Amino acid sequence: MPLIALAKADPKTVAEFSIKQIVGIAGDGNLKDSSECSVELRQYLMTIPSQRIGIYIDQCLSESFDKSGQVLQDLVNEFGRRLDYEVENGFYGGRVNAIGNDGLWLGPDGHSIVVEVKTTDAYRISLDVIATYRDKLIESGKITARSSILVVVGRQDTGDLEAQVRGSKHAWDLRLISADALAKLVALKEDSDELETIKKIRGILIPIEYTRVDALVDVVFTTAKDIEADDRKMLPAVNGSSESSDLLQVETVDKGHVAEKRGRILDVIARKFDSVLLKKTRATYWSTDHSIRFVCTISKRYEKGSDYWYAFHPSWHDFLKEGVAGYFVLGCSDLQRAFAIPLSELERLLPKFSTTTTKGETYWHILLNETSQKTIQLMIPHQKPVSLEQFAIAL
Repeated sequence: MPLIALAKADPKTVAEFSIKQIVGIAGDGNLKDSSECSVELRQYLMTIPSQRIGIYIDQCLSESFDKSGQVLQDLVNEFGRRLDYEVENGFYGGRVNAIGNDGLWLGPDGHSIVVEVKTTDAYRISLDVIATYRDKLIESGKITARSSILVVVGRQDTGDLEAQVRGSKHAWDLRLISADALAKLVALKEDSDELETIKKIRGILIPIEYTRVDALVDVVFTTAKDIEADDRKMLPAVNGSSESSDLLQVETVDKGHVAEKRGRILDVIARKFDSVLLKKTRATYWSTDHSIRFVCTISKRYEKGSDYWYAFHPSWHDFLKEGVAGYFVLGCSDLQRAFAIPLSELERLLPKFSTTTTKGETYWHILLNETSQKTIQLMIPHQKPVSLEQFAIAL
């Protein structure tokens, strides 16, 4: 059975396979450029969680096998996609009249990265050759001068290569990162929800002068504050009110419970929509072709005001709008149901919801109440509540 079909039919079994085994059952098992094996392997990598990509990278480095270097190249390029780059995979080997870069990452902000992947720095590499790849890509019009080079090294012991870069004329155009550190950047990005934080995370990969370290400190500080915030917004004490005098601070709920609840909800949604869901950020998820999109957020039960409260952010709205179908999924920490509201239904009601503006962002308040009949209603200021039972998903 082909890899993709097997992964869909028995995902738990396939998840236990090593990357060497995965390659062996992909296509004809012969990994080379434009082969059925390569196409199916790359397609499979696009459907799995980022954590598993990290596991496969470790296996390539600790259990070297035939073509493990080429597999590492594909795994690193998939991490590029998880950082929201548009990625073009390079060739596994050199070709006459072809540019030999291992990957090309086109950033959403217009900055492009020419990627070179090395298993180890045990052998000196020609920085001049790598720089030529960038020059040729610029000459061909594929990228502009607003670009740089990123060398991804499998193992962390990169001392010799670092010295080689520092002493070269290419130091200002080139960055060096270990595969492990790249995996950490992806994890950091997927635990964030702020667009500015994600932009700064990508900025780490771009060469910058660090004699003055303010920019690096800013990345660390912004990312830490983003994750620490964890949706600590203002809760209206009275339904429909957005006056500051009627606001209460939302307590931080147990992150482990929230993650477990969100995971269960997304597993059910994936089965319901017969789709693999990939994590984009802490709350946003999409199908592998990015056509079906979900924002999933969790609320505890509150004793004052509405039973459940959520914020709906403009960035979430934009994310859902850019898909073919979008859903705002509301989880309740103490219920065995969630509610997947289609974006079209939500947009119809948005002008009626109360809002709060803080730090330049205006977000909507989404309030739910449970009736005496145990049904869940969406509260609309100054109007009759709307039942959400038609959007209920049993967990």
